[in-house]
Amino acid sequence: MVTGQRGRPRSFDRDAALDKAMLAFWERGYEATSIADLTASLGISAPSLYAAFGDKRKLFDEVVVVYGGRYGDFASVALAEEPTARAAVARILREAAEVYTDPAHPRGCMVISAAINTTSDEVAQALRERRNANLVMFESRIRADVASGALPADTDARALARYAGAVLQGMSQQSRDGASREELEAVAERALVAWPTA
Repeated sequence: MVTGQRGRPRSFDRDAALDKAMLAFWERGYEATSIADLTASLGISAPSLYAAFGDKRKLFDEVVVVYGGRYGDFASVALAEEPTARAAVARILREAAEVYTDPAHPRGCMVISAAINTTSDEVAQALRERRNANLVMFESRIRADVASGALPADTDARALARYAGAVLQGMSQQSRDGASREELEAVAERALVAWPTA
């Protein structure tokens, strides 16, 4: 008489699968990454993918969380640790130059590039909300500097926050177009010239 489990024990490594899916979405974007691409990257069948993650959108949502924790949190960390908004943005732009050009993964920011040309309004909206949350963090930190006198009283905090976000988004795209870390660091330094002083 044979006893024991039915079928094979599950040997699926969810974290490794999320890493592989993240690289696929980061490289191709949400829309262009097909279920076939994902099953090939993860080395599992479509039914296994659906069983493990639900569907492509749910998998992508998990991937965005993993990406944020591993590659995207440098902005919030800098805003919390640096003494001024300018110092935080300087650090963010320099770290972006490093992260966006790191040869260990696809270039640029996945939250920016994955939304390009997507026909999914839900995906576009979710990624837009993440990017806008960064702008809110930037604006809040800038307003705190205005209140403390570190920035002039007439500083347009919203415009300055959007400026920092626009530079980050531009750096992401330029890295995907082949810009080097050094070139992006030069962009970061040039961008800081426009920062107001008290």
